[in-house]
Amino acid sequence: MIADRVLPLSGIHNFRDYGGYAVEDGGRLRQGLLWRSAHHEQATDADLGAVDALGLETVIDLRGDDEREMHPCRRSDNFSARVLFAGGVTAGLAPHLQAAGGAIDVETARARMIDTYAGMPYRSALVATLRLYLAALAEHDAPSLVHCVAGKDRTGFAVAIVHRLVGVHEDDLMHDYLLTNTAGKIEERIAQGAAHIRARYGAEIKDEAVRALMSVNPAYLDAALATVRRDHGDIPSYAEAVLNFTPAMREALIDKLVV
Repeated sequence: MIADRVLPLSGIHNFRDYGGYAVEDGGRLRQGLLWRSAHHEQATDADLGAVDALGLETVIDLRGDDEREMHPCRRSDNFSARVLFAGGVTAGLAPHLQAAGGAIDVETARARMIDTYAGMPYRSALVATLRLYLAALAEHDAPSLVHCVAGKDRTGFAVAIVHRLVGVHEDDLMHDYLLTNTAGKIEERIAQGAAHIRARYGAEIKDEAVRALMSVNPAYLDAALATVRRDHGDIPSYAEAVLNFTPAMREALIDKLVV
């Protein structure tokens, strides 16, 4: 099943289809329409050709303005998708970078990631772009891609929201989230992340802590979903109250994505 979802690219990590899952009221998410990935700064020419072949109409970039400036995505001359982002500064900190710092051990790294995820539903730059993301999915019946830096934390939360809005079971939602730990060139991605972390914070951080920061863990996503449920009861209510996603938009989303 992993091989069917993952697009094997050389310079873009964690590029995969998050469609295809059964939904609770019957039917299944369409495949070949919903894509997720890490950023594209190191995309090869062959990678760019493979991305173009997907026929993307919309790319949703969950990063802040400063992150986009530091790690600009490569695009081919044939790239024609619209790129959506709300703007805003994140101090260059993806969640795994926000949780790093100091000579931390693996337990501290995991605890920091859990704490970072717990606040994710209200990160202002992320919320603003999630609004654009959900509105685009409800409006346009065409392939899209959502990505952040590593394609695992903000992207994982965004995809979890979409999955629950259309009725994907929580077991499948978590399965898709955890594919980050097995899809694609895992060791290369972790090494790349380790270089960024150590460039910012120094070499003292332990290897096991880096791996905890660059991987995903059920406890991480559970922390974000727990915040949503504490404040709003469920994801649809959170989406309506915080992401301006109306019941009519949800019906349109289901109509476009479920077959």
